[in-house]
Amino acid sequence: MATKKYVYAFSEGKAEMKSLLGGKGANLAEMTNIGLPVPPGFTITTEACKEFYKAGRKFPEGLEQEIEVKVAWLEQTLNKKFNDPNGPLLVSVRSGAVISMPGMMDTVLNLGLNDQTVVGLAASSGNARWAYDCYRRFIQMFGNVVLDIEHHKFEAILEDQKYKRKVEFDNQLTSEDWQEVIAKYKLIVQKETGHEFPQDPKEQLHKSIFAVFDSWENDRAIVYRKVHKISDDLGTAVNVQAMVFGNMGDDCGTGVAFTRNPSTGEKLLYGEYLTNAQGEDVVAGIRTPQPIAKLAEEMPDVYQQFAQTCTLLENHYKDMQDIEFTIERNRLWMLQTRNGKRTAQAALRVAVEMVAEGVIDKQTAINRVDPNQLNQLLHRRIDPNAKLEVVAKGLPASPGSASGAVVFNADLAEKLNEQGQKVILVGTETTPDDIHGMVAAQGILTSRGGMTSHAAVVARGMGKPCVCGCEAIKIDNENKQFTVGNIIVKDGDIVSIDGSTGEVILGEVPMIEPELSKEFQELLKWADDIRTLEVRANADTPEDAAKAREFGAQGIGLTRTEHMFMALDRLPIVQEMILANDIEERAEALAKLLPMQEGDFYGILKAMDGLPVCIRLLDPPLHEFLPNAEELAVEINTLKLTNGDPAKLKRNEDLLRKVRSLSEFNPMLGHRGCRLGITWPEVYAMQARAIFQATARLVQEGYKIETEVEIPLVIEVKELAYLREIVINIAEEVKKETGVDFHYSVGTMIEIPRAALLADEIATQAEFFSFGTNDLTQTTLGFSRDDAEGKFMQPYIEKKILTDNPFIVLDRKGVGKLMQWTVENARRVKPELLIGICGEHGGEPSSVEFCHMIGLNYVSCSPYRVPIARLAAAQAAVNNKDQSK
Repeated sequence: MATKKYVYAFSEGKAEMKSLLGGKGANLAEMTNIGLPVPPGFTITTEACKEFYKAGRKFPEGLEQEIEVKVAWLEQTLNKKFNDPNGPLLVSVRSGAVISMPGMMDTVLNLGLNDQTVVGLAASSGNARWAYDCYRRFIQMFGNVVLDIEHHKFEAILEDQKYKRKVEFDNQLTSEDWQEVIAKYKLIVQKETGHEFPQDPKEQLHKSIFAVFDSWENDRAIVYRKVHKISDDLGTAVNVQAMVFGNMGDDCGTGVAFTRNPSTGEKLLYGEYLTNAQGEDVVAGIRTPQPIAKLAEEMPDVYQQFAQTCTLLENHYKDMQDIEFTIERNRLWMLQTRNGKRTAQAALRVAVEMVAEGVIDKQTAINRVDPNQLNQLLHRRIDPNAKLEVVAKGLPASPGSASGAVVFNADLAEKLNEQGQKVILVGTETTPDDIHGMVAAQGILTSRGGMTSHAAVVARGMGKPCVCGCEAIKIDNENKQFTVGNIIVKDGDIVSIDGSTGEVILGEVPMIEPELSKEFQELLKWADDIRTLEVRANADTPEDAAKAREFGAQGIGLTRTEHMFMALDRLPIVQEMILANDIEERAEALAKLLPMQEGDFYGILKAMDGLPVCIRLLDPPLHEFLPNAEELAVEINTLKLTNGDPAKLKRNEDLLRKVRSLSEFNPMLGHRGCRLGITWPEVYAMQARAIFQATARLVQEGYKIETEVEIPLVIEVKELAYLREIVINIAEEVKKETGVDFHYSVGTMIEIPRAALLADEIATQAEFFSFGTNDLTQTTLGFSRDDAEGKFMQPYIEKKILTDNPFIVLDRKGVGKLMQWTVENARRVKPELLIGICGEHGGEPSSVEFCHMIGLNYVSCSPYRVPIARLAAAQAAVNNKDQSK
């Protein structure tokens, strides 16, 4: 039987092999095969990584032999050899996941250097300073990545050396300085590991490959995958590539560039570079780099070649590219290309402009924008008319605005966020180990680093505001504060940042509502042409309804009448209705509520003129409207002990008896929903009258009203038939009383498994169904949402018992199966039955896709998620052409 192939030369791969070679390996192969200047190398596959973990962190059989063969091939290709003091082969070892995870896994550069080869390299190159700089970098990276020695221990020695020589930057140190640093680095390795720094390049290589595989399971990579919903099962490839050097002198350099602006989407070459530096210097923020446009002045021929290569790559991949390059002795080398991470604003602009340029079609453009990213554009920004106390300005690295308490530590940021506090993470720069703090923070502020630094790239991917390279702020980690001139900002002080301007502002700032850009509106227009699912909104007020319309909602999928009952002027009347001793007392309370409810419905129906509005009759358990029994008991005891008002004491005692008589062991499964309508039909009758009186008034005024009356929590067709008759009778009464004819429909929510299983029977009495997936998820899984999310949901997800929180992402296997059963069986009885979904799943992209796949008519979500649902519905149509019903 043929053995599995684990190692591929770049020339043996292609872009389509991404799942095997990882994104970086596949793109290096593709660039090699289209003739771009790529240093030769080979890729160890993701399959090898998976086998590595299956075998308990051991290389799979045959891998070491394959690596030996490819190293020999590389030596022959370059006419250089490992451990040759006259012309040593030096390589980089880099990770390369299937889905880009910038900075999350490990890299080792300059591998192959040791005490002998560094001397030969210095002699053969005539550049001792460069050779010893490469060696110290290698020891530092290998020591940190492979030997697990803390990075700051090396950095402290480097800073001491610069201080001793009175220089600011690394590249100002001499070869003698580097030799001193190297000697101290090796002592750290000896002290920390008990062994000397390894001198054999093959040992260095095998240990580095091991470390890169191992980094797939490091804490920051795990957090990043969780945030970006990347599978833990994909593994990483490893790329071993001949080194090219950007740190040999002023005719050398290294940089990162995007073919378009990743913040705004503008079609303009965008990026940064450093002369006389290696690639890690740019992303680590050690020196503030130059904008890529300056390269045109310093090395015009190289810039011209680079610009042409960028155009070629963008046209080849038909997407904005993120490119890493090195210049060695005025020669350009391409080290990586990948689809660039971008803000939502940039994603929209790039997608729309690429359609206009004829590069992609509208369906491709629809898939280029992550619906979840749109959240970035649907939240508030700093009010341009506000008076701001701007104290500093850095680079506008990731757009958006945020306010929060200053913290200087990622662990503290995470802790305070868990306590509900908003924070701004501040640091000299961020590292991949800070990922958990970046996730927790509202925004990120760094004093060093550029637009392609770690902080900038990761913040843009998360949609968080970020200001980088703000050199005006001087950070004092020991005293947990930063200063700007005479101003001191301490840990816990409130600041604001504007990632669109780079401004740092003292205090909290006023915000304004978002506006949809022309690219946003254009893309959503294309989405509306493509999607088959309608998108409605959940709205309980005319203001919510108006906002929903503004965002493109095609109706209201849920109006919760109980929210209207919670208003302070109504709650006493609602309590009066609940605590009534007989039907006459209840009728008196309902008569007071009727005009209030009619006014509520009038406003919402009017705001949605011409569009359907689904109004759910009273649903929650009665305890939500009543005083707390314990608080009442305390008040009664206080009145007794202080000889309080006897009349008030008697009222409270009567009230407490009533509250206790109505209390339930499990109110969410108790006297609520249609069960209230069955026991107290006069409540639903009042609500129906309020709905229809508002409808009649609006029809008289010339509005086109489409009212849907929804009965919640049914488990049996007889319940629906009984309550439907009440609603119909009230509608006919109102028509006679007003002389106005109007259209309406009566339907139900499917939110209990029994209702789903009996959908064919229930459909005989319904004109529409709406899935209430919040309750359907609770009753199907047997989870109380509040308890599950607060106590045991996280362990379920961490231990991979559940892939996602089922209250956020629809549980297709369980809840989804009930939904599919419902649709199929109900439509056997009524083929044209209108079926939608109104839980918050209606605005979550994966759940929207499932709703499309099982043939629902609409999804409904909160107003601010309507654009997300519109785009997700279009993507579902594009990606499931053969699966929609």
